[in-house]
Amino acid sequence: MRIDWLAKLQNMLQVVAYGLAIGTIQYAFLPDRPYAPGAAYSVAIATSTWAIIDLGRDFFPSSAETGWPQGWAGVALVAGGIVLGYFIGTTVADVLCRYFGWYSGVTVVDRSAELRTSILITGLAGIAGSYYFYAKNKGAYLERKMTEARRHANEARLKLLEAQLEPHMLFNTLANLRALIAVDPARAQEMLDHMIAYLRATLAASRSTTHPVEAEFERLRDYLELMAVRMGPRLKYTLDLPPELAQKKVPTLLLQPLVENAIQHGLEPKVGGGSIDVRARAEGESLVLEVADTGIGTGDTPPTGKGFGMQQVRERLSTLYGDRATMRFEARSGEGARALITIAP
Repeated sequence: MRIDWLAKLQNMLQVVAYGLAIGTIQYAFLPDRPYAPGAAYSVAIATSTWAIIDLGRDFFPSSAETGWPQGWAGVALVAGGIVLGYFIGTTVADVLCRYFGWYSGVTVVDRSAELRTSILITGLAGIAGSYYFYAKNKGAYLERKMTEARRHANEARLKLLEAQLEPHMLFNTLANLRALIAVDPARAQEMLDHMIAYLRATLAASRSTTHPVEAEFERLRDYLELMAVRMGPRLKYTLDLPPELAQKKVPTLLLQPLVENAIQHGLEPKVGGGSIDVRARAEGESLVLEVADTGIGTGDTPPTGKGFGMQQVRERLSTLYGDRATMRFEARSGEGARALITIAP
């Protein structure tokens, strides 16, 4: 059995404040009596009741939702805690009042009425306090379940986005392979070999939601080698990853749609081809990933950065990082395009 003593201390301080509040309210209705005895009795009874109930519930099989005993065990614990807390608290308060001389000037005319009032206040306050902690624990449980549900929903959404992205990449690659078979079977065979190696590595990497930047760059190298077979000298590329950033975590297949977009819309329509530069750098505590190409840029049909691949990247960043990640796309006619991803810690 593991007890969270910090939580117990926080609960005790709340109970002491609760007892002082009850003592203050009593004093407000009976200002002719000294404040100290009433406050002492309220705090002592409240603390004793809390100690029996809050510490005692850890010795019962408790509900996962509330942390309180289920059924009649919970009712009996609260009722027993209030009764025992009343007797223990009044005894402790009586000793304190006698020791410090707080009874001085206190005159009780009707002891039976005083006793009935004290028992009534203890019962109502005990029930109210117990319900407060019960509701607090249940609220904390529901909050944890909501957080867990949101996390599972985000994971499912990421998996769905990846499931949409991988076939998209595969179909584009197969279309390129089909076109190459007709004009250069030998290069098509080489491309097929690269494609098998790339898919094997990609399927292994896609089993998790994130992986190191180093793994992402390795997948990009495989993909660019695959494309280089088809485009020949028309495609050049550089991959720049500082060693200190190699183990930073990023979503799997994050940069591949950006590289594919650069080839399809930037380099392939350009007669002489061009180059793609993929870089990672740190800006303060943030990780910045850049995919830049020397393709046609906007051309006659400007790529707005809102195509399938681009949208997938934005949605995955939003799902996984929220406002901590952004993507910016820039394209200029005849001067190529650039996509920048910034991920804050």
